[in-house]
Amino acid sequence: MTFAAAFAHTVGVEGHYSNDPNDPGGETCWGITVAEARANGYAGDMRDMPLTVARMIYRAKCWDRLSLDGIDAMSAQIAAELFDTAVNCGVGEAAMFLQTALNAFNRRGADYADIAVDGGVGEGTLAALKAYLAKRGLFDGVNVLLRALNSQQGAHYLAIARSNPKLEDFEFGWGLN
Repeated sequence: MTFAAAFAHTVGVEGHYSNDPNDPGGETCWGITVAEARANGYAGDMRDMPLTVARMIYRAKCWDRLSLDGIDAMSAQIAAELFDTAVNCGVGEAAMFLQTALNAFNRRGADYADIAVDGGVGEGTLAALKAYLAKRGLFDGVNVLLRALNSQQGAHYLAIARSNPKLEDFEFGWGLN
């Protein structure tokens, strides 16, 4: 899977324009908040934001910051999951979910050294993922890691809704991601 395929999937789930009063992000288009759009130079009406603008923002904000070209080369499924998680939970959270899982799966350092859970995907995280996949395989290793990433994402969403009941309106849709 490439950025284009991951982007098409995520934008398909996010949909076009929304302005739900219970959404703290306010106006969104293609899942991009008005604040994020403005920070990236888009000054037009959010209803009219071109898909090309969303693509540019997501490429720079999520895909590139998470080094997903490198992860995609190892597992397209993991790259796509991390991209979608970054769009919905933030880049730092997505990276920390990956780092937490990799540390939990290294058998107390027997397979590879623990890595910092710092929210940044660098050479250490990429090396740990490569070692994990070499040890656990591209079928079972990927499937178990995907479950771990999804579990952390689900727990994140439940905690958000618990802290702000208005966000319960979005809980089911978040579960679709």
